[in-house]
Amino acid sequence: MNADKITRRSLVRAALAASAMPLLAKAQERTLNSHQEPTDMRVRFSFAGRTMMATLHDSPSARDFYSMLPLDLIIQDFGGNEKIAHLPRKLTEQGSGPFGNEQPYDLCYYVPWGNLAMFYADYRHPDLIRLGRFDEGREALHVAGQFPLRIEIASPPAPTDRKLP
Repeated sequence: MNADKITRRSLVRAALAASAMPLLAKAQERTLNSHQEPTDMRVRFSFAGRTMMATLHDSPSARDFYSMLPLDLIIQDFGGNEKIAHLPRKLTEQGSGPFGNEQPYDLCYYVPWGNLAMFYADYRHPDLIRLGRFDEGREALHVAGQFPLRIEIASPPAPTDRKLP
């Protein structure tokens, strides 16, 4: 068999390899961007006379959510481990990806429904984008029921290492 001769099998292999390249690149981008770092974007959640504070991660989805604030929504129980609130529009999914260190008190975005998912117990689901984490007032997530919810930008925490005059 001549080395210069192109076979049908080699053409099929080349076509498959070429078609897989964009998918591999997208998967790599999602994996690289799934390690999110906290930012100074702080958000206040108020309902049922309680207040929670969350710090958002550095991601396109979290920045998109932050740009929508303030919001008046309804928060309700769902699935025995979370509260949900439906957003007025879907968030960008750019740069999102799977993450493997799910923890109670994560603030996530559920892609298929376009809602916030606020977890107070263990969870695992592939269609989530983590937006950030609740770091104050987390016990409010354990209050059962459906309530009006106000979400707004909170000022960044004051530096603790400043010396007073």
